[in-house]
Amino acid sequence: MERLYIALVALLGGLVAALLGWLESNEAFDARKFGGSAIRALIASIIFAVSYELSNSLTGMDSLYAFLGGAGVDVLGNRIAGKLGNGSFPLPSGSKET
Repeated sequence: MERLYIALVALLGGLVAALLGWLESNEAFDARKFGGSAIRALIASIIFAVSYELSNSLTGMDSLYAFLGGAGVDVLGNRIAGKLGNGSFPLPSGSKET
């Protein structure tokens, strides 16, 4: 059950980072970019859940690390995807260049 909590907290961290990034951008909401962030956050949550070493109990520090890790994976993934020209990675780019 602890792994599920860690996964949910990491997912929440990634989604919060995505929402804060959108609020800071002052742009209209782009579901494609947010979807890419949600997928990256989901991947981070799976990685954290699989790699989490079960201890006697789940502590607040474990939750904090998972939250920050989920947010960090989304932020780094967004920066890398943006530099490569597809800010909504792993979703395909929605723009058609002519």
